[in-house]
Amino acid sequence: MAEKVVKCGIKRKKGYLYYVSKKGDVVETKMARGKSKGGGGKVICKCGVKKQKGYLYFIDKKGDVSKAKMLRGRKKR
Repeated sequence: MAEKVVKCGIKRKKGYLYYVSKKGDVVETKMARGKSKGGGGKVICKCGVKKQKGYLYFIDKKGDVSKAKMLRGRKKR
């Protein structure tokens, strides 16, 4: 289950990718489609999230930064 870390209220645009950077800020970058190049990310929200080991940080449906525990070391079937 995900846990909300910071409320940002980011409005997503079509054709853009949103992620939490190493510094803990939210970055918006253009997605590559066909011949058009992507990249050129810019910080849109300076959250300054302190990341913990073993957690995945992402932007949820409401545009806020959330974290979820990563599953590691599963048993083989």
